[in-house]
Amino acid sequence: MPSILADVFCILDIETSCLEEKSKRDQFMQLVLACLYLVSDTILKERLDPDTLESLGLIKQSQQFNQKSVKIKTKLFYKQQKFNLLREENEGYAKLIAELGQDLSGNITSDLILENIKSLIGCFNLDPNRVLDIILEVYECRPEYDEFFVPLIESYMYMCEPQTLCHILGFKFKFYQEPNGETPVSLYRVAAVLLQHNLIDLEDLYVHLLPSDNTILEEHKREIGEAKQIVRKLTMVVLSSEKTEEKEKEKEKEEEKTEKPPDNQKLGLLEAMLKIGDWQHAQSIMDQMPPFYATSHKSIAVALCQLLHVMIEPLYRRVGVPKGAKGTPVPPLQNKRAPKQVENFEDLRKEVFNMLCYLGPHLSHDPILFAKVVRLGKAFMKEYQSDGNKQEDKEKLEVLFSCLLSITDQVLLPSLSLMDCNACMSEELWGMFRTFPYQYRYRLYGQWKNETYNSHPLLVKVKAQTIDRAKYIMKRLTKENVKPSGRQIGKLSHSNPTILFDYILSQIQKYDNLITPVVDSLKYLTSLNYDVLAYCIIEALANPEKERMKLDDTTISSWLQSLASFCGAVFRKYPIELAGLLQYVANQLKAGKSFDLLILKEVVQKMAGIEITEEMTMEQLEAMTGGEQLKAEGGYFGQIRNTKKSSQRLKDALLDHDLALPLCLLMAQQRNGVIFQEGEEKHLKLVGKLYDQCHDTLVQFGGFLASNLSTEDYIKRVPSIDVLCNEFHTPHDAAFFLSRPMYAHHISSKYDELKKAEKGNKQQQKVHKYITSCELVMAPVHDAVISLHLPKVWDDISPQFYATFWSLTMYDLAVPHTSYEREVTKLRVQMKAIDDNQEMPPNKKKKEKERCTALQDKLLEEEKKQSEHVQRVLQRLKLEKDNWLLAKSTKNETITKFLQLCIFPRCIFSAIDAVYCARFVELVHQQKTPNFSTLLCYDRVFSDIIYTVASCTENEASRYGRFLCCMLDTVTRWHSDRTIYEKECGNYPGFLTILRATGFDSGNKADQLDYENFRHVVHKWHYKLTKASVHCLETGEYTHIRNILIVLTKILPWYPKVVNLGQALERRVHKICQEEKEKRPDLYALAMGYSGQLKSRKHCMVPENDFHHKDQSTRNAAPTTLQNGPSGAGLPPSLTINAAKLEESTAEDTDKLKEKSQGAVKVINKAANTTPKVTTSNGNSASNSSKVIKEKEDKEKCGKEKEKEKKEKMPAATPEAKMLGKDGKDKPKEERTNKEDKARDTKEKTPKSDKEKEKTKREEKSSKDEKSKIIVTNAESKSTIEKEREKEPSRERDVTKDMKTKENIRGGGEKTPVAGSLKSPVPRSETSDTEREQKRRKVDTHCSPSHSSTVKDNPSELKDSSAKHYVNHSTPTLSKSKEREVDKKDLDKSRERSREREKKEEKERKDRKRDHSNSDREVPQDSTKRRKEENGTTGSSKHSKSVSPSDSPHSNEKEKEKNKSKSSSKEKGDSIKVEKMEKSSSGSKKESRHDKEKPEKKEKRDSTGGKEEKKHHKSSDKHR
Repeated sequence: MPSILADVFCILDIETSCLEEKSKRDQFMQLVLACLYLVSDTILKERLDPDTLESLGLIKQSQQFNQKSVKIKTKLFYKQQKFNLLREENEGYAKLIAELGQDLSGNITSDLILENIKSLIGCFNLDPNRVLDIILEVYECRPEYDEFFVPLIESYMYMCEPQTLCHILGFKFKFYQEPNGETPVSLYRVAAVLLQHNLIDLEDLYVHLLPSDNTILEEHKREIGEAKQIVRKLTMVVLSSEKTEEKEKEKEKEEEKTEKPPDNQKLGLLEAMLKIGDWQHAQSIMDQMPPFYATSHKSIAVALCQLLHVMIEPLYRRVGVPKGAKGTPVPPLQNKRAPKQVENFEDLRKEVFNMLCYLGPHLSHDPILFAKVVRLGKAFMKEYQSDGNKQEDKEKLEVLFSCLLSITDQVLLPSLSLMDCNACMSEELWGMFRTFPYQYRYRLYGQWKNETYNSHPLLVKVKAQTIDRAKYIMKRLTKENVKPSGRQIGKLSHSNPTILFDYILSQIQKYDNLITPVVDSLKYLTSLNYDVLAYCIIEALANPEKERMKLDDTTISSWLQSLASFCGAVFRKYPIELAGLLQYVANQLKAGKSFDLLILKEVVQKMAGIEITEEMTMEQLEAMTGGEQLKAEGGYFGQIRNTKKSSQRLKDALLDHDLALPLCLLMAQQRNGVIFQEGEEKHLKLVGKLYDQCHDTLVQFGGFLASNLSTEDYIKRVPSIDVLCNEFHTPHDAAFFLSRPMYAHHISSKYDELKKAEKGNKQQQKVHKYITSCELVMAPVHDAVISLHLPKVWDDISPQFYATFWSLTMYDLAVPHTSYEREVTKLRVQMKAIDDNQEMPPNKKKKEKERCTALQDKLLEEEKKQSEHVQRVLQRLKLEKDNWLLAKSTKNETITKFLQLCIFPRCIFSAIDAVYCARFVELVHQQKTPNFSTLLCYDRVFSDIIYTVASCTENEASRYGRFLCCMLDTVTRWHSDRTIYEKECGNYPGFLTILRATGFDSGNKADQLDYENFRHVVHKWHYKLTKASVHCLETGEYTHIRNILIVLTKILPWYPKVVNLGQALERRVHKICQEEKEKRPDLYALAMGYSGQLKSRKHCMVPENDFHHKDQSTRNAAPTTLQNGPSGAGLPPSLTINAAKLEESTAEDTDKLKEKSQGAVKVINKAANTTPKVTTSNGNSASNSSKVIKEKEDKEKCGKEKEKEKKEKMPAATPEAKMLGKDGKDKPKEERTNKEDKARDTKEKTPKSDKEKEKTKREEKSSKDEKSKIIVTNAESKSTIEKEREKEPSRERDVTKDMKTKENIRGGGEKTPVAGSLKSPVPRSETSDTEREQKRRKVDTHCSPSHSSTVKDNPSELKDSSAKHYVNHSTPTLSKSKEREVDKKDLDKSRERSREREKKEEKERKDRKRDHSNSDREVPQDSTKRRKEENGTTGSSKHSKSVSPSDSPHSNEKEKEKNKSKSSSKEKGDSIKVEKMEKSSSGSKKESRHDKEKPEKKEKRDSTGGKEEKKHHKSSDKHR
């Protein structure tokens, strides 16, 4: 009732307060007051307005009342009275904890507990969120009861909002995000489990975790920067003062870091996930971080490794556990939601490989897991390489294999780098790697070395530390401390071989003296490391930034040579796989690059003990012609032992990868490739070196294959000769070189078969069987070789001869008995030394003696075997020889083919082949082979060696020298003793002087070359060798000089034997020494070496008379035969050679050329008359005497008819001087005197001018004087010009190729007279030097423009005349302006003087003289130009030298005067010389008289210059 009244009053209160009438309000107030006993004031205070209450007097102030009520309401409604603290409801929460913490092992379920929890919440008014928090707390403490708590929480969450659980966990993590805060592991685990059961989302929880992703990214970048900083510090050179400062800075940094940052909660959660096996969520967290950032923390890496252990356990137990090993089993995870364990390789790829990729290089934390993964890889490779798989399986396995390679690249190798020198892991990894092909392995090593180390800060640091440590070791590595340093290198190499070897190789490239200690120190490496070393070597070789040539572009770089040497040593000593290196060389050859053959050369040399050197002694060379044992003992510089294993490895590598034949063929083809493809821009010297290297390696490699491959292997791989040449385009010499061992194998196996079939021990039967087996094997070869050459070739030599020559070796031709004896003696001495050695232990003594005895027995057995073999071969050749040389065209052509196709290609192939060629020629001679002219053959070889020498490389020149040496050896033996000559040559068809196309008559003694004439021929050969040598030395060309010096050094034992030839050579070589000392040091060294050796052999040289008798009777006995050519110098007059026609035609051609270039004077005609008798430089023979006489008559007639015309066209002085200089010495004395008589006759016959009436004698005298002077001055001017040329080498080089070609053409035309000169020493046989000189001088006043006797007559006059003639004759070399000035002055002077002198004579004569003088002024310049072209500024033409090679215009006047061999009567005065000249010709007599009586006139005449003299000379000739 009171409440209703209070409500009524409340309404009335509101109503009345709105009315304007106060009375009603007052009435209401009275009513309320009256009813106060009915309604309590408390109710009224609740209901009525505060102002009304104040009016009623129930409250004092309404304002205070309002404030008070607001406070009470706030307190009542907004202030928290309850905090969900356990103490607020301690009973309720205690019961909750008791429920959750009870023993859960019984039948208690989560549902039952959940109901109890609900009751407790209701009973004790517990906060549901607090209850959930407590459930999580209890779960943290009881992690083993996942199966209870997870369903409980899952059920409980149905009563809460979805985000509640995530927020509660977030608040829990937030609590630990203070500095120095440490989040408990249990919380991470609970969160991980809830995430795994999808009770919360990772995205929702991830935002509550610290640090943020940006912070993580910055930290990762900072780590990379720090790693790079460390690398920079390690590579910098730090001074001691700077070191202390840096240490202080580091200390400060460490102090700053003392405040520990809060835990990385993301990583903690990740670790927990991995531990419970929640890979899915773990993967998504790792994806949000930089690569390998998570696993770079050891705890996470270890957790992931543990998970992997669990996953691979079943598969590992099945296929990976090694035999005999037990291993600790890994229990599986209890968590049902954890990833499945793998049972097969496909599961492994899908599940495990992905995890391994996230682990990356941090697998290094668990070496056991590393080993397990590698063993699984091995097991997989076993399955992968087995053949019994279906196509589908194969495709799957292919995918698996590529995944395994990726894992190896991304995980295994980087992990190995971070392991601390674990040799076992390295070996374990090699167990898998060895199953990969080397291409895959090398790819992996390449990525490991060049990419992996930059992918992670840790690896960057490791790389820097490895290099730092490697530097430390390498600085201290010496021969003395190889063992300790080797251990350190081994330790370092187990983890980071690529970095270490890269540094070591860079040091080896710089310092080649490190090679030996480094090779020795590598013995502590693992198999994997050796393989990595092979890769690093190939990478270093293939480095595109390195130049393979030195800066001078003429030599191979030293770094490449050092690497090659290191390759050879390291591959020999250690079991490193060779396939990659060999394939690299093959690929380089395919690409046309031959530099890297140096590596193959070194590897074969070191591994197989086959050495290729041009510096072999004759003893070694002789030993190389024996069997394998003799080669090994005496054929090499070093005793190369223990090559059996290494050569077997090399052989296996070649056969397994089918590289044996390809390498051979590539090398054979590359020889020409070096010149025509590679050599375009390279220096000639380098091209030669590369060619030699290519060739030497081919010879060495072919030798290795021949000696190491079994017969079956060899025959299976090497195709037949026609296939090699025609299909593979192998050069013939290389093709036969490769096929030769095959023929030998074939023949020996056939021979053995025949011996077994019929057991007959008689020698004759054995020989017969051998010949039969040879025929069986070689018959197809004879057919095959026909396709190699044109059919025309087989007209002269038979295919059988060609095949026999190319298929035999020195082993087949001769037994080196002396070498065998030498080696056996050495062994006996060694055994004696062992006996005498008291310090050696008895058992070692016994072993050494046994070894020596066994070796000795082997050598003796080998010698016996070879002797029998050689006998059989010689018997075979004896039977074959009649069919060898067919000579259908001419014997001369036969010899040409033999030399061209057999001797020359093979003699420069190898040193042994050079010896073989010489011995084969001798053998063909000894066998009395039909149609083989030994004389012609030897003559061709010695006659003109210039072209052959010039076209050789350095090593080829050396071999060619050996060949010439062996040829000279034979010739010298025959030359040395008449009995030897008679025995070995006297009755042999090779020394027949009549060479007929059909057969020979051995009984005709007159047709044989007798001993004395043979000695003349040998002298001629020596002379030709000298001539060629001098020519090469004077060319100035690098290759000419180098090659001839090499050849001369090689033939030094047998040449030079004649004193004057030796002196000529010595002078030229001395000149080379002087010229090349600064310019070309290598030539200087060669020349000095040869010069020293030449001087030391001077005592062996003999005067010319001792070398061949030059008595009068010999000369008179065969005056005509002396000109019969190279094969018949000094032969009977009946000598007829089939090549005569050829020679006649060449002689006529040369005459025509000479007429064109020089113009024919009487003397030229005479010279031309004699040319058919003379040898050409080819070494062919000249025609018989009847043809000679006919030609002589014809030429005399035409010479007389044309003489007048030709005199008008050309000045006589120059060509006359040249021709006389050439022929005057070259012809026999009788011939010269005859010529002089004929010259006088022809002079008398020539019609004299009608108007020449006054003072005929005086003019004749003066003309002769002038003529002789011009001859002298010509010689002078030549010598001065030559000197000038020597001073100006730049001019020499400016001569164009056109000039050289002209020179060659002219050289061809001018060979005839020169060739005649080669025989010059033969007929000149005076009793003493002085007598010979006197007689020579008589002729030389007319004939020899450059001879010392004419030069010596008037030295003072010569000085003047040479100076003036130099001006006139060297005008082409002056500048044009100077030339014009000189011409003008000379013209003026000559005109004035001619006018004064000729005032008295008729006008016609004056006119004629002016015409002559004008024509003469132009002609000498042309003639000198022409002469220069003929001479060549380099002095390579024949005319640039005088006739005797010891006296050329290059030598100055002082040398000429000192030259005793040319003028023995130096002391005698000019008067004696004049008397002698009177005897020879009236012209010279008048000249000498004129010299004595009128020196003034001479001076005047000299001052007029060469043109005036020539003019007078012309006119006098006309008048005559």
